[in-house]
Amino acid sequence: MTARPLTGCGTALVTPFTADGAVDEAALRTFVEWQVREGVHFVVPCGSTGEAATLTPAEHERVIAITVEQVAGRIPVVAGAGANDTARAIALTRVAQRLGATHALHVSPMYNKPPQRGIEAHFRAITDAVDLPVIVYNVPGRTGSNIETRTALRLAELPHIVGIKEASGNIGQIGDILRDRPPHFVVLSGDDALTLPVMALGGEGVISVTSNATPRAMADLVEACASGDLAAARVIHRRLLPWMHAAFVESNPIPVKAAVSFLGHIANQVRLPLVPLAAAHEATVREALRTAGAIA
Repeated sequence: MTARPLTGCGTALVTPFTADGAVDEAALRTFVEWQVREGVHFVVPCGSTGEAATLTPAEHERVIAITVEQVAGRIPVVAGAGANDTARAIALTRVAQRLGATHALHVSPMYNKPPQRGIEAHFRAITDAVDLPVIVYNVPGRTGSNIETRTALRLAELPHIVGIKEASGNIGQIGDILRDRPPHFVVLSGDDALTLPVMALGGEGVISVTSNATPRAMADLVEACASGDLAAARVIHRRLLPWMHAAFVESNPIPVKAAVSFLGHIANQVRLPLVPLAAAHEATVREALRTAGAIA
C-alpha cells in the first residue's frame, strides 16, 4: 500500500472526555479541526497521549473514525494500534485500515518485555497480516524494553514498515539508525525537546505531545529544521523549551490535558488511574504556555 511519507509535526492527540467520563465527540471534532487549521502535518489518535490504554474497543474505533472524518483527507492520520498481544495489535490495525487511517503506530510490546527476536517477530506478524503502513514506536520508559539499533534496521526492511518514532532519548542510537537506515524509512523524534537535534542529524520530524497546545509553533520549528534554517529553529526551540519541560512535570497526558483545558479546547478530564494535574504544578504549566505564546 502506498502512502504519503510522514514528515513534519504530527500531534499525538489527547482524547477529550466529558464530566461523566465519556468520549467528548464534539470537542474531539473541533480540536482536530483546530490542529489541522494551525498547520500540523499529521495527527495521531489513540496513542499513549490519547489514553488508549483506558479506551474501550468501541471508543478506540470511534475516536479513529471521528479523526478520519474531520481530517477529510487533508493530512495523514496515524492511528494508534499498539498492543502487547500481537493478535490484538493485528485486529486494531485492521480496524484502523477499515476506518481510513493512512498509517498505524505500533508501540513495542509493553509489560511482556520480549527479547529483540520477539519484538521483530511481533512486527513481522503485523506486516504479514495487514498492508497498512506502520510506524514503529520505541519508548523504553513505558514499555520496559528498548528496540536496539540492529533490530530497528531489520524492521526497516520489512514490507509496510515505513518509519520509527524514537523516544529512547539515546541520541547516539538515533544517529546510528539515521546513518544506516534505508532511504524510505523515516525517523521521527518521540521527545519534543529532542526534535531539533534529531532533525539536525537528518530526521524527518516529530510526533509531539506539546503541539496539542502549541501546534503552529511546533509546525514552525520542524519546518525551519527541514529548510535548513537552524538559527530560526533554535529561536523557536528556546521559546518552547519551558513548555516542553512543563508538559512532563507529571505523567503524560496529565499536564498537556490541563494545558489544553486552560486554552478552552477541552475539559480537564482524565481517566483513572491518571488524575488531574496537581495544583502545585498549574502555575508552572501556565507560565510555560505564556512563554511559548500560547496564552496572553
